[in-house]
Amino acid sequence: MRNPILALPLLAAVLIGGCTMENPAPVTPAATPKPAETKVVDEHSYAEPQRVEIVDLALDLKLDFDTKTLAGTATYTLEWKDMGAKALLLDTRALTIDKVEGADGKGGWAPLTFKLAAADPVLGSKLSIDTPQRNEQVRVTYKTSPEASGLQWLDPAMTEGKQLPYMFSQSQQIHARSWVPLQDTPSVRYTYTAHVSSRPDVMVLMSADNDPNAVRDGDYSFKMPQRIPSYLMAIAAGDLAFKSISPRSGVWTEPASLDRAVAEFEDTEKMIATAEALYGPYRWDRYDMLVLPPSFPYGGMENPRLSFITPTVIVGDKTLVSLIAHELAHSWSGNLVTFSSAKDAWLNEGFTTYVESRITEVLSGKDVSDMNTVIDRNELKDEFKGADPQLQVLATKAGALKDPDNNLRGTVYTKGAWFLQFLEQRIGRDKFDAFLRGYFDHFAFQSIDSEQFAKYAKANLLAKNPGLVTDAEFEEWLYQPGVPATAPQVLARRFGVVDSARLAWLGSGQLPPAVITDAWTSQEWVHFIENLPETLSLEQLAQLDKAYYFTGTKNGEIAQRWYPLAVRSGYTQANEAIAAFLQRIGRRKLILPTYTELAKTEAGLALAKQVFEKARPGYHPITSGSVQKILDEAKPAPTPAPAAQAPAAPTAPTSPAPQAPAKDPDAAAALLGG
Repeated sequence: MRNPILALPLLAAVLIGGCTMENPAPVTPAATPKPAETKVVDEHSYAEPQRVEIVDLALDLKLDFDTKTLAGTATYTLEWKDMGAKALLLDTRALTIDKVEGADGKGGWAPLTFKLAAADPVLGSKLSIDTPQRNEQVRVTYKTSPEASGLQWLDPAMTEGKQLPYMFSQSQQIHARSWVPLQDTPSVRYTYTAHVSSRPDVMVLMSADNDPNAVRDGDYSFKMPQRIPSYLMAIAAGDLAFKSISPRSGVWTEPASLDRAVAEFEDTEKMIATAEALYGPYRWDRYDMLVLPPSFPYGGMENPRLSFITPTVIVGDKTLVSLIAHELAHSWSGNLVTFSSAKDAWLNEGFTTYVESRITEVLSGKDVSDMNTVIDRNELKDEFKGADPQLQVLATKAGALKDPDNNLRGTVYTKGAWFLQFLEQRIGRDKFDAFLRGYFDHFAFQSIDSEQFAKYAKANLLAKNPGLVTDAEFEEWLYQPGVPATAPQVLARRFGVVDSARLAWLGSGQLPPAVITDAWTSQEWVHFIENLPETLSLEQLAQLDKAYYFTGTKNGEIAQRWYPLAVRSGYTQANEAIAAFLQRIGRRKLILPTYTELAKTEAGLALAKQVFEKARPGYHPITSGSVQKILDEAKPAPTPAPAAQAPAAPTAPTSPAPQAPAKDPDAAAALLGG
């Protein structure tokens, strides 16, 4: 999943002189031996897969837009590992369980006794099913809640076409349990089939074998033949149409935006081929993309065969499609080789961010890849200030991560990728590529933890290339907070011009000539804004707005950075555009920084609450929960006396100003934000 960062243009960018290096990250003491800890399968699941494991799931569900529910049966084929086990424990959240049955071995079903425990605020409710006969199959009849945390239901008015309702899921991290009772842990992988009935005028899709030629008839069947973990289960339904990009890839979305999406993502097949050349064959048959409504809480979600994609990356110039590179990269790192619990999330996101950068380098050039890396690492440096050291560790200890949605983006995405770049530079790219390809083959369709990775890497990388990386260096990356002093640095030459232009403007008030800024990409504009002072004068903000139309920009990456600066600086001229942006977009990565700044003053908090009240019906439950937490925990300072007002913010042109190219990312990512 990508909560990423900036996207990279697939088109080669103009090379400009200059050099910039991200500020060194915090240096930590030399590594110390990792203390022993008790082995836990997955602290965020009630399941006991060491006793009994789901190996296949069969769903038969009715999708009801009127009641905003899914209802039906989930049938599990079980592998009993402990012959003394007499119960099947499943994860649920806000599900109504009507009955549970076990296969009697004679073609019939017999009732089983079950108990649904009280709900834990993070984990949900444990469903305990008594299975004294250790039935080969168990069937649960259930119904979801209209407020299921993993489902969003949109009325027609909230869609692009305004005619049909829309529904989609978001199962990661542990939200699959809100729409299917499951062993909701990435340590368990299973195949699945599904039969879904719905109103006949909507198309239903799943993370399975969707037929590009399927017709809408209200009756849909799906099959996922490869074993996947629960967080990769996905479903969507709405006014959806398909258009092919290549024989094995295409786009699903609402009809009105289909052609724009296909044009934006037309290089997807090149990305697939690039990844295959590096890391081996694509093993999921098809790679299709579903472009969701703007309420989708993340940049992307790597559901196998059907990546979910935010519409905020469709800007007309391909500058943000590194998000596609990221979600595609998960087909190797995450979907193929999977972290066994959220405390080892870097095995998914760190590897994927590294692979994304390699795809980007091939298709867009090293300059673009380097700019993305510098931006990521500077964000890590800021995020680590004051952050819990326990969450700065790649191999997080049991008990440190109370809620699996609360991983630090900087740790699991950026530090994880940085570790792999360290290994690549020490070992050599050719040897490291061969190692990664072997790693993906060796652990294909398995879920592993950091200890398994470490054992494999020491045997197949360090031992075969002696003297290049010490055990102490390797373990410092895995088990210590912060970023080691051994971390390799990256130069972003094109940021030198940006830095010079920013400093010159701050000193003289003279904006850089258009001949320079017209060539800037999203990365350059993000770097320009991110490195401005914490606050600017109203006159300075108005000058930037007049030149670059930041207020009202259609570029979510720019808005994500400009609006918090405007709030901190008291630039109330942007309030109307801020309110419109927060009501239109539900992607957490893009809107949470502005809510956070608004909540720091009394007047800002009042505006934030007013906007949230209007926006909430269109937000995904995950986004709503994040915003509500910011508002609930706000401790606003008194609003300062108003300063002299600058001229009203200029109205942004209908199309994005060339000086401020669209930027937003997702390949990106914060694990949490998205």
